Amino acid sequence: MNQQILSYKIYKSDHSITLESGNTLPAYHLAYTTYGAMNDAKDNVVWIFHALTANSKAAEWWPGLVGEGKLFDPGKYFIICVNMPGSCYGSTGPLDINPETGKHFYHDFPFFTPRDMIHAYQPLKNYLGIKKIKIGIGGSMGGQQLLEWAIEEPDLFEYIFPVATNALHSAWGKAFNASQRMSIEADKTWKEENPLAGMEGMKAARSIALISYRHYDTYHASQSEQHHEKIENYKSESYQKYQGEKLAKRFNAFSYYFLSKGMDSHNVGRGRKSVEDALQKIKAKTLAIGIVTDILFPISEQQFLAENIPNAKFISINSLYGHDGFLLEYEQIQNIITGFLLSTTAKNSEIKILIKK
Repeated sequence: MNQQILSYKIYKSDHSITLESGNTLPAYHLAYTTYGAMNDAKDNVVWIFHALTANSKAAEWWPGLVGEGKLFDPGKYFIICVNMPGSCYGSTGPLDINPETGKHFYHDFPFFTPRDMIHAYQPLKNYLGIKKIKIGIGGSMGGQQLLEWAIEEPDLFEYIFPVATNALHSAWGKAFNASQRMSIEADKTWKEENPLAGMEGMKAARSIALISYRHYDTYHASQSEQHHEKIENYKSESYQKYQGEKLAKRFNAFSYYFLSKGMDSHNVGRGRKSVEDALQKIKAKTLAIGIVTDILFPISEQQFLAENIPNAKFISINSLYGHDGFLLEYEQIQNIITGFLLSTTAKNSEIKILIKK
């Protein structure tokens, strides 16, 4: 499978951006990756939105969906993914220099809401000459950005696929994120102006997050003890520590902290009368995809999307992996989207598509 990165670039905007918080950045930059080429008609654009700790290299974290012979084939589509501002993979983030002070942002970083992120992407879209996006897709926080953009520019997308996401972040989701930030804040190094500040706290935060990303059955299947004699040092405990260490090798606590605040702020109804009224503005052909075992973004949230976006459809998939199923159930997602693209005239708000086992 060819996963060659055709283009990894940094887009620099010299124009200021005012965030929903009221803070203004005099300039910002975005790291983005593209695969394939735009055709003459410029109607083959696929915009992929990544989730919390991923990057712009979609073929790396979605290898089952992006690449030669896959659903999103660079030979057919011009595929773009932008690293979220606030992240640590090339876009403007907390470890960058604050141009107003000449020092690193660190704790003073003005976090971006999903709506702010879309406002940051729009100049890049124009710079690339994109006037229409054939397919927009994103899971979790990526789906939150997708919905914001489909509301902001109703004529931009032909199809959207919000996966395991919601119209506003739930109290349940905010509680998980608050608990993670509390873990970071409890780290005695967190108040230091140091790129490594808060890392032990972030490891604990990742452990909390993982419980929300997975499901009871996930742990039962993969982390249960095989013998009855053990009274400590369990597999599941070791697994949680491993996941924290793994994230610490590629991320920082500042980005984790502020991206989680951005996720909490997600509410498409803010300033738009109501959530329902906002979703009614979407014109794209929409299929909301939920995961039956997802406890963080339960399928009721995707059903709500389908009920309020005009002519939208909903389908759920089964997965042992809970919320993380949106990253792992390649075959199911590919079959569902392929079927929807072939048949967009279904009348019911819930469609049934044969999924190959």
